[in-house]
Amino acid sequence: MERFIYKKTAGITALSASMKEFTYKKHSHREYALGVTLRGIQKFNLDGHNQLSYPSGVMLFNPEQTHDGMAYGESNLEYVMLYIDPVLLLETTRQHDLIRFDQPIVYDDILKRKVVTLSHAITSGQDEAFCSELLVSLADSLSQKNADTTYRRDTALIGKAKDMMHASLQGVLKLDDICLELGMSKYKFIRLFKAHTGSSPYQYFLNGKLEYAKQIIERNRDIYAAVAACGFVDLAHLNRHFKGVYGITAYEYMLYLR
Repeated sequence: MERFIYKKTAGITALSASMKEFTYKKHSHREYALGVTLRGIQKFNLDGHNQLSYPSGVMLFNPEQTHDGMAYGESNLEYVMLYIDPVLLLETTRQHDLIRFDQPIVYDDILKRKVVTLSHAITSGQDEAFCSELLVSLADSLSQKNADTTYRRDTALIGKAKDMMHASLQGVLKLDDICLELGMSKYKFIRLFKAHTGSSPYQYFLNGKLEYAKQIIERNRDIYAAVAACGFVDLAHLNRHFKGVYGITAYEYMLYLR
C-alpha cells in the first residue's frame, strides 16, 4: 500500500513514505531534499546516473537537481525526507555560500540519526522550538560533510529564461517569447537549457507551477486558489501532476496541513 504523510514545522517540510508500485516522475525541488532509506532499496536517476540507496543510506539532493524515484526489487520501500529552503539552511549553517553536495548518497550513522530524528519530530507534531534546535544540530553535521560550496553558476541567458518562466507561472510556457528575448532558436534553447539544468524547459516550468501551487495551499489552505493562480485547467489537472511529484493529490496535501 502506498503511503505519503507530509507535515511542515519551523519552515521545514517532512515526508514519511512507504511505496512499492508508485514511481515519481522526473522533477526537482527548490529546496534541499535530505532523506534516509529505512527499508528496501530506492532507485533514482540523478544527473544522468542511476543511484541505489540501501537501508541507512542518506540521500542528499541539491536545489533544482532533477531526479525521479522508485522502489527497487520486491520489498516495500520506506523512507523519510526533509525539504529545507536554501535560505534557511544558509542561515542555520552560518556559511557564506550555499552548500553543494557532491555525493548523492552517503552512509553516515550520525547524519542518518539526525535526519530521522528531525523528520519524526516534525511528523509527530513536536514543538517548533524543539524542531529548530534539531535543525541546528543537523546543519552542524552538514557543514562538516564533504560539500562543494561553489554552485555552478547559471549563465546569464539561462538565468534570464528562468526569471521569465517564474514570472508567467499563471499561464502557459511561451517558448517563442523566451527565445525571441534571448535571440536564439527554439531548439538551440531547449538543448542548452536541458544541458545546464538537467530538465527540459517544459519540465522546469511545470515543476515551478507545482511548487507555486504547493506554496499557495500551505499559505491559504485553498486548492482551488492554487488551480486558478497556477493556470491549471481544473482540480483534476492539478491533482494529476501534483501526485506525480509528491505522491499524493493537492487535496490530500491540504488535509495534512490542517
